[in-house]
Amino acid sequence: MGENSHVSSFFAGRPDETGQHEEVTVADVKAVIARQLLEEMKKKSLTKTRMAALMKTSRTQVDRLLDPENGNATTNSLQRAAKAVGRELQIQLV
Repeated sequence: MGENSHVSSFFAGRPDETGQHEEVTVADVKAVIARQLLEEMKKKSLTKTRMAALMKTSRTQVDRLLDPENGNATTNSLQRAAKAVGRELQIQLV
């Protein structure tokens, strides 16, 4: 399985109350990315304050970006965060 298999498997089996699969929202995708960023920060021992400095933003903005419940994030912010942890953000239509 590829590196992104855990992301696709997160969305693959999310049936609603009727047994039908739910539509995946941008907020769902952002929540997964937020969790991945937190994991990478932990691996690299990056604090939110240091992450904010690397991204050239405020600690408050980093808090919002890393909050899986907050679906508001720009692609630019997500790209800067990915770069700060040494990763790359890829968004694809499938």
